[in-house]
Amino acid sequence: MLDEWLAQHDGVITRAQAAMCGLSGDAVDRSVRAGAWRTIHRGVYFVVDRPFTADARIRCVVWGAGPNAVLSGEAAAFWHGVISDVPSIIEVTTPRKGRSRAEGCRLRRRDIHNKDIVERRGLRVTSLELTVLEASIGKAHIMDRALQRHTDLERLQRADARNPGRTGAPEAKRLLKVAANGARSEGERLLIREFRARKIGGWVVNYRWGGYELDFAFLAEMVAIEIDGWAFHSDHDAFHQDRIRQNDIIQSWTILRYTWVDLTERMDHVIAEIVATLDRIRCSQPR
Repeated sequence: MLDEWLAQHDGVITRAQAAMCGLSGDAVDRSVRAGAWRTIHRGVYFVVDRPFTADARIRCVVWGAGPNAVLSGEAAAFWHGVISDVPSIIEVTTPRKGRSRAEGCRLRRRDIHNKDIVERRGLRVTSLELTVLEASIGKAHIMDRALQRHTDLERLQRADARNPGRTGAPEAKRLLKVAANGARSEGERLLIREFRARKIGGWVVNYRWGGYELDFAFLAEMVAIEIDGWAFHSDHDAFHQDRIRQNDIIQSWTILRYTWVDLTERMDHVIAEIVATLDRIRCSQPR
């Protein structure tokens, strides 16, 4: 029974769980003294005959924070399989009332709606939908990826309504609104604002050319900038039509394409690339 538990839980076990597997407190202490078990947090142990993986680290942190602790934030997104890289900081949520310990994690004290606490692989974690809402703050690509593969807007909106007043709720509502609209028009507004702030001129918005509408056009340099919406809105037909459109435009224009994520998370890179492209073309034009 013990071996099966350890195999299913990444080699991590608490004192209470060890008792459920038939081990006495003295047996646990002997394993620790012998070096077979390592104490990670008070009452939380790792069996050292296997690698200490990211999953093991997360289990130790959550179980070390107390029986009512819940994995949340980006670490929860990793646990749900929405992102592939474990974050450097593990976020754990505990109820407002009651005692909890916080070692090796960022602790949030708040009450989560009971529908948004689930168990995945033997660990308490925020629901997929609440996880996506919270992990996407400042990282919109997480919500876009989740909407492509894991959930839908309606479920995200319901989770948002169940947990009002949480940290980041206003930003999450804005992201939900942007996602519902495809993000393209909001992306255009962001780029217009950035052009004006940096005093970049010579562009036209929604320029008609050859039966197509270009999101931004630098007419003198023949540079077209296209803003893509969120990937989850795309389907095969739209992708096919977009390829035809781009192949037509590229015969006469230099095309730069950016996504909502580019404009919200890498704007400096976007502007630098646009300016470099314009400068290169200007230098090659006859004087």
